[in-house]
Amino acid sequence: MEYTFVLKYQLSGDESDADALVERLAVAGCEDAVVGIGQPGRLALEFTREADSAETAIRSALEDVRRAAPSARLIEAAPDFVGLTDVAELVGVSRQNMRKLMLTHAGGFPLPVHAGSAAIWHLVDLLTWLQTKAGYATDRGVVDVAAAAMQVNLARDARRLAPATNRGLAALVG
Repeated sequence: MEYTFVLKYQLSGDESDADALVERLAVAGCEDAVVGIGQPGRLALEFTREADSAETAIRSALEDVRRAAPSARLIEAAPDFVGLTDVAELVGVSRQNMRKLMLTHAGGFPLPVHAGSAAIWHLVDLLTWLQTKAGYATDRGVVDVAAAAMQVNLARDARRLAPATNRGLAALVG
């Protein structure tokens, strides 16, 4: 199956030659990616990769980028973090409809990752809820990519936790 996803990186100072970087990416196996280097020190790669699973597609892309730019640091795998407008567009409803669903099902609606003036959710949580609780049709490939992207982002962030802190907090945040 073909999976589409984005990997965003922060580049180190020694990655300033964009042409050389694009060449190394192609040699390393990233010829199935559209490369974006618009912002200085940043790299975005939109992959359309054939694989047996979304996880395999994203893992292989991460490995390919690591070979081409070993000092690049992953910022985010996408699609993962979304607002109501983003998910409304994906399922073909208005933002107001999404907000109404959220308010109507306040007790069972997925918890946001960030609840501020602009709330942010993991896309897979919203798509899964919309499918199972609200009866919306969702694209299985998009759900799979969103789930795999979330796992990559969580793994990236989990590296920052001290093991003792992680064990102590796991029981409290459930």
